Amino acid sequence: MADTSATGTSSEREEHLRAAEGAVLRADDLVAGYLPGVNILNGADLYCREQELVGIIGPNGAGKSTLLKALFGLVRIGSGTVALKGEDITNRRADHLVSRGIGFVPQTNNVFPSLTIQENLEMGVFQRPKSFRKRFEFVGELFPALLDRRAQRAGSLSGGERQMVAMGRALMMEPSVLLLDEPSAGLSPVMQDEVFVQTRKINRAGVSVVMVEQNARRCLQICDRGYVLDQGRNAYTASGRDLANDPKVIELYLGTLAGSNN
Repeated sequence: MADTSATGTSSEREEHLRAAEGAVLRADDLVAGYLPGVNILNGADLYCREQELVGIIGPNGAGKSTLLKALFGLVRIGSGTVALKGEDITNRRADHLVSRGIGFVPQTNNVFPSLTIQENLEMGVFQRPKSFRKRFEFVGELFPALLDRRAQRAGSLSGGERQMVAMGRALMMEPSVLLLDEPSAGLSPVMQDEVFVQTRKINRAGVSVVMVEQNARRCLQICDRGYVLDQGRNAYTASGRDLANDPKVIELYLGTLAGSNN
């Protein structure tokens, strides 16, 4: 069984540094927050290897979404570093990160409601408009319903359908890493399942995925590795399967839901 001990000691930091070597995306000892002197992240570490699906779970207020936003340049990092394929991208602007190969899907306000599905996807390649046809075909293979309804305005879609448009738009720039912030939040159980299926499908198409998710049990079922974030630090990390079955993680973070078949 993989190590699920709490992080923070020198030996655990050494283990992170060793394991993160060669990762497509890595974050080391991040301290960050929204206000000066008020930190939400307090030394968070993360790495994601090529074509890996990494899940981030934890209690409300743990800093999960803040971590994702810090990776994408939306929250200023006070100390620590973020690297993409060995290049330091700490505190780079979001538009620069998109051009370098990071896609980001926020939890809310993630589509242009007055635009059609096709126009939303066109916005995804605003920096490279000549690549639209090729990327539209790729996204259409993942989300065929988007092709069939390309002329429909995004504002008329259901929450789950909007999520598919948002994910599709983020894929238009051919990212090497896709960041998903609570993609199943507010969706019906059926659409939640569809989001998880599509997330795994995107990952199997060759895109590394880092996903923050409130549905911890389902997230751990599909991810290769998981992090449990607590108070802005990594409390536990291991394979998704090991975290889902670890008694301490179940007791402290998953509750009875993790042990149920629902």
